[in-house]
Amino acid sequence: MISKILHSQNFAADAARLILEHARSAIAGRGLFRLGLTGGRSPAAVNAALVATAGDLPWSKVQFTFGDERCVPPDHEDSNYRLAHQSLFAPAGVPEGNVFRMRGEIDPETAAREYEAKLAAVSARLGEKRYAHDLLLLGLGEDGHIASLFPGIPALDESERLVVPVIGPKPPPQRLTMTYPLINAARHILFFVPDPAKAAIVDGAIKGDARYPASQVHGAEQTTWLLGW
Repeated sequence: MISKILHSQNFAADAARLILEHARSAIAGRGLFRLGLTGGRSPAAVNAALVATAGDLPWSKVQFTFGDERCVPPDHEDSNYRLAHQSLFAPAGVPEGNVFRMRGEIDPETAAREYEAKLAAVSARLGEKRYAHDLLLLGLGEDGHIASLFPGIPALDESERLVVPVIGPKPPPQRLTMTYPLINAARHILFFVPDPAKAAIVDGAIKGDARYPASQVHGAEQTTWLLGW
């Protein structure tokens, strides 16, 4: 497994370029690009750059998932889906069936099981042990959390389930999140860290500091850290 650190002075453009490189390679090699999106507000600029530079990318061959979701309706301002829809899916004309949305508006356990079943159906069709993203995007919290895997929560020890409901320390507290078994099944993981104030956390996570959930993330083939400094 390869680990790489990249520094960027034009974060959104460089992130979009990396995503498109993976997209074209996966589509050429396997006919499908499976991309896992990260939440929060920072992806908006990356999504805009992605739409602007995608050219003739066949969006019908891109399948989107979410690393986590807040337990709110899809039109709520805190919804990860809402931001992705506004900044990426709608502008790019992504087919609705290509977006695997976590249903934050229903019972969390039901939503988690539903999402697991949807991913399992794809992986079974492709002959995989579990769903394998071609590229999974992850942000990094001030406490070293990734997706909604926060320090100290029981979901950090989950070894079988792929998606679980969790309670986080930040509002809204009720979340759905991918777990390590699904995250680490990704062929390539790309960390987005545009904020230089997180440099010490990045350094700790890369060195394996167990205080940070990000330290336990390892792409099956490669992990890349894109840093905005």
